[in-house]
Amino acid sequence: MIDTNKAVRYFSRSGNTKKLADSVASAMGTSAESIDVFLDGPVDILFLGSSVYAGGFDPTIKTFIENNADKIGIIALFGSSASGSSNLKKISELARQNGIDVFPEAFTCPGHFLFLHKKRPNSSDLEGVAEFARNVINAKR
Repeated sequence: MIDTNKAVRYFSRSGNTKKLADSVASAMGTSAESIDVFLDGPVDILFLGSSVYAGGFDPTIKTFIENNADKIGIIALFGSSASGSSNLKKISELARQNGIDVFPEAFTCPGHFLFLHKKRPNSSDLEGVAEFARNVINAKR
């Protein structure tokens, strides 16, 4: 593991994104915190969990990014979605408005919602998001 200052934050209504965040944090040797926990200091890489809700992201993500912009080097986005879509484009636009770079790829997997995607994210999804996080770290070497 390279010595990179990193943090994992997430917003999760149903628990799907929290599961993914915990997997990222475990792979990075750190802990996952809700976006209610602001960053203590600068981070090179912020792994940000934000799932798709009604075609977009929860407004608290915007507040978190704006309030922590001066502490974030780059955002690596992950999340789940019942529709299969990602917030990468929308969050990238917001981040760039706040002077933050965004890793060009995101990890998105199906998330359980109502009768869709039962038992997701599953163990394969959790390993996939951990691998995504390791790939982000390796790409930033």
